[in-house]
Amino acid sequence: MAEHRLVSILMNEGDVRAQEAAALLAGSGADGEYTVFPGFCDVHVHFREPGFSYKETIKTGSLAAAHGGYTDVCAMPNLDPVPDCAENLEKELEIIRRDAVINVHPYCALTVGEKGERLADLRGTANRAVAFSDDGRGVQDEGMMREAMTEAKRLGKVIAAHCEVNSLLHGGYIHAGAYAEKHGHKGICSESEWRQIERDLRLAAETGAAYHVCHISTKESVELIREAKKSGADVTCETAPHYLLLDESFMREDGRFKMNPPLRGKADREALLEGLCDGTVDMIATDHAPHAAEEKARGLKGSPFGIVGLETAFPLLYTYLVKAGVIALEKLAGLLCEAPRKRFGIDGNGYTVWDLNAKGSVDSAKFLSMGRSTPFEGFEIYGECLLTVCGGRTVYEGIRR
Repeated sequence: MAEHRLVSILMNEGDVRAQEAAALLAGSGADGEYTVFPGFCDVHVHFREPGFSYKETIKTGSLAAAHGGYTDVCAMPNLDPVPDCAENLEKELEIIRRDAVINVHPYCALTVGEKGERLADLRGTANRAVAFSDDGRGVQDEGMMREAMTEAKRLGKVIAAHCEVNSLLHGGYIHAGAYAEKHGHKGICSESEWRQIERDLRLAAETGAAYHVCHISTKESVELIREAKKSGADVTCETAPHYLLLDESFMREDGRFKMNPPLRGKADREALLEGLCDGTVDMIATDHAPHAAEEKARGLKGSPFGIVGLETAFPLLYTYLVKAGVIALEKLAGLLCEAPRKRFGIDGNGYTVWDLNAKGSVDSAKFLSMGRSTPFEGFEIYGECLLTVCGGRTVYEGIRR
């Protein structure tokens, strides 16, 4: 008779989710030791629908999330139409209700069309949007960001900001570092990120707004946020697995190494890991950003920004942070489960079961996402998702019977 042992992380023995997981495993005939977590929560994904369904759909994106152990994700608003008013947001919500297999929480754009010129209908969307963001674009005008923060504060909503000073980009598309110089690429300087974070932290302190910084990548960003937290500002931040595990020394002449912000220097990666350990970095999000294969086949200069990450995030982080002794498993679970839910007010109603002893490698051909572009192709990993349950429904099952 098959036997199994279930270890619960961030759940007590009386947790209904853990009891349900144990019953499902017993009924499956699964054999071995498995670990059950509350469903992971990613506050930064791009599901491309409506408008760009040739890259990803709500259905394929949510299936990929379930495969990665996620039961909740927050979808960014760079769509067509942009969800900057109740009418446009409803178009996205209609697809979510019809096709999502997990909980998908949409952002409302911060400004109309994400153009940074006029404030979006924050009041009209506040009751259905998880938060406000112009992700993919930094709000360039200080007065506009102040107005947005003031309104978000009044509505009791978080602003999640992509921070980028356009005047400092100079046509760059990878980090302005050694790799760009050696290979003749135009670089994106670190200041283009941290300079806008510096401005926004000042505005957040002034307005009292709840401010969240998306996908930080530089050592200066870490230090600015660390100091802002010490001063009592209502600020949180995220980084992504690729910024924690890679730097520009991993770069190749391939579109799967192009994302925004770009992979920075070794000192930046070390600062992010330090910030993760000391609590400056609150959570890990994937910035899952799929594109069609032909788009990402145009090299570093010609490819669009963005890689996929939902299906590889946990095994990569478990392998290269937990098994490497950088952080404890409970710490990683908190970064993926508790912290994002607490900040964005997202209740959990699911769980995911993993075989942490399963060894494999990153193989994009097995992804459920329509996107295949990952800089981690071929990386050795530990951890296989066996089961994800959301709202009482099994949304992913990979149990070996």
